[in-house]
Amino acid sequence: MQRLAPLVHRTPLLTSQTTNQALGKHVYFKMENQQKTGAFKFRGATYKLMQLKRRQLDQGVVTASAGNHAQGVAYAARKLGAKATIFMAEKTPQAKVNATRNYGAEVVLSGETFQEAYEASLDHQLRTGATYIHPFDDYDVMAGQGTVAMELLRQEDRIDTILVPVGGGGLISGIAVAAKHVNRNIKVIGVQAEGAAAIYKSFHTGETEKLDAVQTIAEGIAVKKPGERTLPLIRQYVDDMITVSDEAIASSIVYMLERNKTLMEGAGAAAIAALFTHNEQIKSRHCGVIVSGGNMDISTMPKIQELAARLSHRELVYS
Repeated sequence: MQRLAPLVHRTPLLTSQTTNQALGKHVYFKMENQQKTGAFKFRGATYKLMQLKRRQLDQGVVTASAGNHAQGVAYAARKLGAKATIFMAEKTPQAKVNATRNYGAEVVLSGETFQEAYEASLDHQLRTGATYIHPFDDYDVMAGQGTVAMELLRQEDRIDTILVPVGGGGLISGIAVAAKHVNRNIKVIGVQAEGAAAIYKSFHTGETEKLDAVQTIAEGIAVKKPGERTLPLIRQYVDDMITVSDEAIASSIVYMLERNKTLMEGAGAAAIAALFTHNEQIKSRHCGVIVSGGNMDISTMPKIQELAARLSHRELVYS
């Protein structure tokens, strides 16, 4: 956290009296959608690159990403003078592709899913000798993401529960280790989209579950299989894993846009959707919610509104 402090934003903690009253608990939104590059991913990418020697930076870095990690690596690479090559799935929102290119990285679109883009990036790494910056399955990356929890608990020391969106598990691994280090009684709950619930299934079955396909509007957490390094940490430090529907995610995006004038992407809204959907089972007086990113493709807004119309938060809270 000390090393990253000069480079990352100390993102705001947002509260909403309307939300508190509706849910019957104090809710604190950790606004990583206002982080540099619009997502928490900048933390882990920057910390990882800071560990590299100059010769490694000169040889370049490579990664695959659904978008936010791509921007984090691209910006960090530019800051540290390294060439970044980013592999992205062909259907990645154009706004994320353009933003990554604008940070100076070379973007290669490959495959229909993150997994296919990831495999293409590994081939590139073998050919070029560039250092691989994994989006989640790397201890340095996890450590960087864990600084979100350290900031959060300094901003509000009464927090007893933290809700975290989960894709491959890098964010929740870092947050869970950090939070339990500060106070082992803090509950850490992970949230996955119903259509991309590999870690949720793995957590509850005790097996490593791999999905054949993922389908969700939260493309930032649409990962087919858990990380080899993240899953053991999640099993050791995370208290529970829950899922939310795309309708609940969309409803949360609209709710935060209307009530708090803030834009979130699908992945960034997942933890809020969980709070509304599972409010009764989340026993908390002071609940931290990680708003992980805000890089939404605006052209998808009609679809978001259509999904949200099927489910209002009043129905979610009081059902």
